[in-house]
Amino acid sequence: MRTALRTALATALLTGLAITPVLATGTALAADGPAAAAENPTGTLVRTETLFDGTVVKIYKLGPVHHRAEAFVRGSSIGTIEALGRPAAAHHNGVFLVLFEDGRTLAWAGNNTPETPLGLYRLADGTVVELGRNAKDGRLGLQAVDKNGEGRGYTYTYDPVRSVWTYGKSVVVLGTGGGEFAAYVPGSNRQAAPLYLGAKVNPKPAPAAGTVLSGPTADGCTVTQKVASVFPYWTVTLTNDLKKGPKAVLKDDTGKVVATADRRHPVEERNGLKIKGAHTTTPAFGQRTQGGDTPYRWVDFPKLPKDCGKPTAAPTTPATTAPQTGTQTGTQGGQTTVVPQGGVAAGAELGSAERAADTALLASGAGVAAVVAAGLGFTALRRRAAASASAADRH
Repeated sequence: MRTALRTALATALLTGLAITPVLATGTALAADGPAAAAENPTGTLVRTETLFDGTVVKIYKLGPVHHRAEAFVRGSSIGTIEALGRPAAAHHNGVFLVLFEDGRTLAWAGNNTPETPLGLYRLADGTVVELGRNAKDGRLGLQAVDKNGEGRGYTYTYDPVRSVWTYGKSVVVLGTGGGEFAAYVPGSNRQAAPLYLGAKVNPKPAPAAGTVLSGPTADGCTVTQKVASVFPYWTVTLTNDLKKGPKAVLKDDTGKVVATADRRHPVEERNGLKIKGAHTTTPAFGQRTQGGDTPYRWVDFPKLPKDCGKPTAAPTTPATTAPQTGTQTGTQGGQTTVVPQGGVAAGAELGSAERAADTALLASGAGVAAVVAAGLGFTALRRRAAASASAADRH
């Protein structure tokens, strides 16, 4: 009996029927708690939930502040998370699942910020938090910030993958290595990902999008101007160049380049940049904070100087002096020319006579000159052959 049971169990394990895998985020629901188990959870089953995406979650109680959740897709387990004394979270294909130590669960889709620079963020409920790093061990952490810009003290990540806190009315999930920062307000119709506000508290209100901050400054046919971005305290440098076309560079409040749009790539959807009329000398720049139907806010690129793009006057050609008969010196194009006498002079004189008599021949170009030269060569060769024949007859 024991042998048969062991054989059946071994067969089940080999085929995967009795395995509860702990898989990586992005391939299945990740088991992210510090005590995540790779075997079937033990304890008392308190309830079974079905999430909005069809995932089935079974919650087990192991103690007053110790619960475990196992998730199933089409009947197959895809992983577990365990909350012991504090909440744990899992993330799969944009869906977040939070298990609290008392057995409560919370699930939502989206509201995630994949880029997580250090600084201030505003949550959907209006709470402002600051993302920082522990100077001793490098761990990421969050602290609430009051209206005066004062921090209330950091709490640092405690989980190898992601940690969970509550700030204001928002439940926040922060990835230990960065690149993941999500928040959800239970029971609220207003949901959004944490909005980055800048590296530090700025006592001055952020200028309206499109406000000219500096410029325009011109360097030949290149004009540059800096305007305020739709993102608070960020800027956009607009450059209008006669040859290269328009270019818009989005920078954060530290001066770091975040995104660029130009003539070759006039639309940058991720950060909401767009250039209209990129192949004209009067382009316009549009920006928006979100995708979908959110309207663009437009501002003109700086205008090019008035004299840019106008044709310049054609250069004049200096007059030349026609060669004369005999030995003479003349200046042509800044050079002194000596015209010899004799046979060469006769040739030059003949050339002058031909040019005077037949203007059309001069207009026929290098092709006619080549034919004439070939004809002269043939005549000289024929005369040379005739002279040789006469000499032979005499002998």
